[in-house]
Amino acid sequence: MKAACYIFLLFFAYSSLYCQQYYIRGEVRDEKGNPLQNVKIVEQRTGYVYRSGVYGSFGIITDSQTDTLNFSAEGYEKKDVIVSADKYVEVKLKLLTSTSVSMHRERLASLTKDLQREEQKKWFTGDETYASLIENHFINAGKFPVTGMSLDIDKASYSNVRRFIHYNSIVPPDAVRIEEMLNYFNFNYNEPSGKNVFSLKTKLTSSPWNPYNELFYINLSARKLNVDSLPPSNLVFLIDISGSMDMPNRLPLLKSAFRLLVNNLREKDTVSIVVYGGTVGIMLQPTGGAEKEKIQKAIDDLTPGGATPGESGIRLAYGLARTHFIKGGNNRVILATDGDFNVGSRTEDELDELISRQRESGVYLTCLGVGMGNYKDSKIQTLSRKGNGNFGYLDSYQEAEKILLMEFTQTLYAVADNVYMNVAFDPDYVKEYRLIGFDNKVSALKDSLTEVEGGEIGSGNSIEVVFELVPTETNRDAVQNNFSGNTFANINVRYKLPRDTTDHNVYFKTGFEFTPFDELDSSYRFAASVIMFGSLLRKSPFTKTIGWNDVLSLASQSAQKNNEIQQDFITLVQQAKTLYSKQKKRKRESSID
Repeated sequence: MKAACYIFLLFFAYSSLYCQQYYIRGEVRDEKGNPLQNVKIVEQRTGYVYRSGVYGSFGIITDSQTDTLNFSAEGYEKKDVIVSADKYVEVKLKLLTSTSVSMHRERLASLTKDLQREEQKKWFTGDETYASLIENHFINAGKFPVTGMSLDIDKASYSNVRRFIHYNSIVPPDAVRIEEMLNYFNFNYNEPSGKNVFSLKTKLTSSPWNPYNELFYINLSARKLNVDSLPPSNLVFLIDISGSMDMPNRLPLLKSAFRLLVNNLREKDTVSIVVYGGTVGIMLQPTGGAEKEKIQKAIDDLTPGGATPGESGIRLAYGLARTHFIKGGNNRVILATDGDFNVGSRTEDELDELISRQRESGVYLTCLGVGMGNYKDSKIQTLSRKGNGNFGYLDSYQEAEKILLMEFTQTLYAVADNVYMNVAFDPDYVKEYRLIGFDNKVSALKDSLTEVEGGEIGSGNSIEVVFELVPTETNRDAVQNNFSGNTFANINVRYKLPRDTTDHNVYFKTGFEFTPFDELDSSYRFAASVIMFGSLLRKSPFTKTIGWNDVLSLASQSAQKNNEIQQDFITLVQQAKTLYSKQKKRKRESSID
């Protein structure tokens, strides 16, 4: 008994070391004040490696309030800087020889037809030093009636935001992707009829944060595959076992997650395990799903150590997946990492190109992130999209259960690839519109060659796309007179079937039909509370009239009593209210001093 208590106390003491987290923010520039991208930043105390973003900005989560960071970039002098979490870090590197900073070509999340990039650049704010996402602004529907967005089932942002709040840390705005937060709840699933891949339904209502505006909901639901007839799977677990994974919420959590996944395997499925860290190699050759003990033992034997040769691991995993490719099957690499790719001859651009080439082989990519900072979160998100896959973030064992057990088929079995939606509004009813979420990165908007690519959607997923609208007078009159009819919006969904190259198009017409917000089904009202929550975290200029109590009130009224995930959201909002209220109070007291 004493031994058991001693072990428990040790575990508690060890865990408590990671309960207090700090967030070190800053930027790196050259002597002329130009931002430096992709600067290597080494945390001296742990040896972990980070990189500066497009604007030279960086954000590092650490369990120490003070630390020393080593900054280095090709062509510049190295520099060591003592930093503190309570001070914004500004670093200047001196030039040794002339060099150029390569801009990472990103993929657009949304695109409005005929709207010039120069016009969108006016949305940038010159004093933004960290946020790399530019929130979508209102667009004139008369000039630009058609807008489109890439659809996928990424849900990582919500659980990553939850992790920040649980650790009493302010959420970096760039970590908040509202479309992923909506995806997390799988709202309003509506089974497609017959052999249709998708069903679509819409709702037009008033906006809870601006009574003069409206919300337009578009719900796209994907066909559910029959579990009994799922094709055989060829899964390659690509697991990061580098030194940075040696934390309770990293490799141990991933091992628990993969054990859950193995329990779902059938005899006709195969699993391989590739690891990268101190070594890159095949930990487990392709093994049938019936040999669960053998697979579990290989997972249990994983131990962390060494650097992070991510490129080599990716090459080996995809090579193994191609060698044992199952024609007509589910061939997928599952990359599990904190995103710390710090060894390899390839640049970030080249790594993305490598993933893009692999997607042509028919091998999908699922990314599971753990314990990472926001910059690496963005990188893994890019990899999952380039690899025609999806991205989840594991902040707890419960989240692993949700993604790999409860949503097993949604996560691992695609029903459509390259899914893209176009929405054309009738300017007679819509004066201006704003797409909520699907925000583009600064770098993607700056690069005139970037395009929108569709994403992968898994079995039984429901995607909620929401617009905020400024109505015309015709629209207001129609609402006042309870008018319905006419075409309000035309919607086109473009996609490919898995393992097929043919483009398919489905067209939907939605008439003008207005429903007062209080009369909506509770799921739509709850979705609005999620949008408001994300908007507050992002400090959106479009929701300045609301506060935490508004979110709490709406969420409490609309959440389903027997839905544990929705009830947990209410608790999360309460924690965020306490956290941000304390921060606001400290700022007020500091300004008085």
